[in-house]
Amino acid sequence: MCPAMAMNEQGSKDDSQYLMKGVKQLYEKGHLQTVPKKYILPASDRPTKSVEDPNADNQNLQLPIIDFAELLGPNRPKALQSLANACEQYGFFQLVNHCISDDVVRSMVDVSGRFFDLPFEERSKYMTSDMRAPVRYGTSFSQTKDTVLCWRDFLKFLCHPFPDFHSHWPSSPLDFRKVVATYAEETKHLYLVVMEAILESLGIIEGKESEEENILKEFDNGSQMMVLNFYPPCPQPDLTLGIPPHSDYGFLTLLLQDQVEGLQIQFQDKWLTVQPIPNAFVINVGDHLEIFSNGRYKSVLHRAVVNEAKSRVSVASFHSLPFNFMVRPSPKLIDEANPKRYMDTDFDSFLAYVSTKEPNKKDFLNSRKLTYLQLESKLKKQ
Repeated sequence: MCPAMAMNEQGSKDDSQYLMKGVKQLYEKGHLQTVPKKYILPASDRPTKSVEDPNADNQNLQLPIIDFAELLGPNRPKALQSLANACEQYGFFQLVNHCISDDVVRSMVDVSGRFFDLPFEERSKYMTSDMRAPVRYGTSFSQTKDTVLCWRDFLKFLCHPFPDFHSHWPSSPLDFRKVVATYAEETKHLYLVVMEAILESLGIIEGKESEEENILKEFDNGSQMMVLNFYPPCPQPDLTLGIPPHSDYGFLTLLLQDQVEGLQIQFQDKWLTVQPIPNAFVINVGDHLEIFSNGRYKSVLHRAVVNEAKSRVSVASFHSLPFNFMVRPSPKLIDEANPKRYMDTDFDSFLAYVSTKEPNKKDFLNSRKLTYLQLESKLKKQ
């Protein structure tokens, strides 16, 4: 393998070992004029912006805005209704006035960028194909199985319980662990407050019953995983994607991004670009919340596009119940008119599913849905 290999206008033959080093390494090693074959999507999956494509739209999407201060104040009932509408109609919303300081937010974006600026030899210490590893650096979900690689590099690491994972985090940049620890703690607290509001919006929390207190305790003890994403400039952004269409595993994802556009969600059968709001969190419903709400709140397909001129950095904080916890529809949301619509699931079921096939859109969630015949059988037994 020649580390100085560069891509010319005619492209060059694939070197799978070289590609496994990640897209940032490709970008740094030469002035790319074309996208390597391994990153080129089939024509039907490309992020076309042609006006002839009925599923493409160049317009930005203004997501519902939830004011965190309103959730904590006298206007909470109105804010809860807005939250419910956002989760039902969009599966996404932007959270403003969230009380996490600008310094904490800026420091997290800054240290993420500086991590990806480290020499490859430093970043590569965390490269592994083990999906259970506490820290994992790579470019796609599975570089060895994915037929097309993503135009991004990522660093994934587990955050909770904090004492179990802190020592595994990168020690470079020197302030990485300190900055991430502060950010992880504050986003965890923010998630718990928002999750309590979501439970109330679903009508699950009405008092201080033991069952309700227990579920909040499980969320407090739940899993938290952070993913830092880096999307380098791309010479042919219409041929590839930073992340292909997918829904998130878990209850809620809190996304922090710089001011470079890239996140798109599927809304009314069209791909629309989310307009970034400075210092706001983009929060979306995950598969587990769709299951828990028995389908009332929907996890929504989203993807990341790239551009020719600018790099982009984002930080996603994924939250759910503990990995060994069984996720099922809340009994309070099941009745004769709304039978149970999803099978119980856990993290092992997810890993077993994705280890046998390439993740695609909402395939895993769809595999957990009870069929019409199963629903009919359950109704007859009642």
